Amino acid sequence: MKYLSYWHDTAPRFESGETGPVEGDFDVVVIGGGFTGLNAARKLAREGVSVALLEASHVGAGGSGRNGGHLNNGIAHGYASAKDHLGAERAHTLYKAYDRSIEMIEDVIAEEGIDCNFRRCGKLKLASKPSHVAGLKANFELIHKEVDSETRWLDKSDLDGEIGSEAFHGGMLYEKTAMMHMGKYVTGLAEAAVHHGAKIWEQAPMTGRERVGTGWRISTPKGDLKADRVVLATGAYSGFEKRAKLRYFRRRIISVGSFIIATRPLTDAEMARALPGNRTYVTSLNIGNYIRRSPDNRIIFGGRARFSSVSNQSSDAKSGAILKRSFATIFPQFADIEIDYCWGGLVGMTQDRYPRAGEVDGMIYGMGYSGHGAQMSTLIGQSLADMAMGRMDTNPLAGLDWPPIPMHVGEPWFLPLVGMYFGLKDRLS
Repeated sequence: MKYLSYWHDTAPRFESGETGPVEGDFDVVVIGGGFTGLNAARKLAREGVSVALLEASHVGAGGSGRNGGHLNNGIAHGYASAKDHLGAERAHTLYKAYDRSIEMIEDVIAEEGIDCNFRRCGKLKLASKPSHVAGLKANFELIHKEVDSETRWLDKSDLDGEIGSEAFHGGMLYEKTAMMHMGKYVTGLAEAAVHHGAKIWEQAPMTGRERVGTGWRISTPKGDLKADRVVLATGAYSGFEKRAKLRYFRRRIISVGSFIIATRPLTDAEMARALPGNRTYVTSLNIGNYIRRSPDNRIIFGGRARFSSVSNQSSDAKSGAILKRSFATIFPQFADIEIDYCWGGLVGMTQDRYPRAGEVDGMIYGMGYSGHGAQMSTLIGQSLADMAMGRMDTNPLAGLDWPPIPMHVGEPWFLPLVGMYFGLKDRLS
């Protein structure tokens, strides 16, 4: 078993980055080489803006290369609760923004010729208990009526052709959802940004930021550069608790681990017994699971597993063992299947689990996707690029209040308590 991301291991490496020192004067510097930052840099370069991108590790090293591979449309929350929290107009706007971002991903792939196994597949949200059916069906009826007619309800009897498991009791199908190979997409975005004129430095974390006239000097271990505007496109991997220059975000972002396993490749006959619908699947538990088929016929199976703020081989292995047991519960016919990959990643969570994008302390920022960045980050990256160019009308999150999390100072000491709470809710639901 390999303790590394399947997306990293099976994608071509980005080969067009800068090899010399970090230097130069730019209109915009983007901090972070995931989907958000890369699409911001691509958009800016296409518009003729001189742009540099600094990535602390390698492009896609963080959440963009460590997720479950889903491009799920719709809001993760119940739509009714989103309306209560955000108001009807903003909840509708945010729901549609997820749709637009998936459409944008599809457009970018076509425009840039990115080979990343993109496919519209549909998402099936599955009721894990009989008691979950009524609430899930009520959410479906509201969404279908108000914001997304391309949804369907499936009773338990309809699931036979969708998933090879008796563990579920009905489900809501979102027709617009897609999937792709995340590693190939991130490499393709990086190559496209360079093709349009962006300069990308890997292994170049931002270590300092200071005002120079009307612009900024950004320091890295490889040298310094100057830029008029700074776009911060990071999140759980930013190390906010260690960076005084980013203290605003320290009390607003929680880094939470999410963990994934991938089986050996299945035969076509085996896959037909497991995931005949070939969709993305998510379960209705608070500590639930997400499931899909890989391009080479593996089952990719993920979930929270443990409420941890650490993702390393030891933590991933502990979480992988928990996921293997959950996998066997859902698919007892494959309980002993070999696991080829086990990896984890950190998710940048906000308290209310809605992302944020705006400007503070001289930086334009987009982050806090709360486990749904794969689908939303491409659109937010373009919005951040627009903001850097003075256009303020494309940000679906504009004006959304972002108060600090009480008693949170950068280290999420409370995660085990949160895990116990949600585990209890799942047992009692």
